[in-house]
Amino acid sequence: QVQLVDSGGGLVQPGGSLRLSCAASGFSFSTNVMGWYRQTPGKERELVATISSTGANTNYADSVKGRFTISRDNAKNTVYLQMHSLKPEDTAVYYCNLYSDGRDYWGRGTQVTVSS
Repeated sequence: QVQLVDSGGGLVQPGGSLRLSCAASGFSFSTNVMGWYRQTPGKERELVATISSTGANTNYADSVKGRFTISRDNAKNTVYLQMHSLKPEDTAVYYCNLYSDGRDYWGRGTQVTVSS
């Protein structure tokens, strides 16, 4: 049974940093692409970043390029999202994602609020 447990959100001032974590279990983590998405009320969930199974390839939304870094530790079955230079518009619920066997799996989400 796939489980994704995302954590690390919180309240941070503009310009601050946070690191999100997603602990995965129930599937072959090291052979799957992983991603982070985010969603604000009234809007569709949007892709933030993805990382290949080995970590060699990453992709980012234009809005976070140069500020966010996705990484993974296959020995710990964990994917991370390091966020720097946070802006109020980064405020959202962030979700860990696995796409496998034709469907999406999601974590429960972790709230990130950027406000002074």
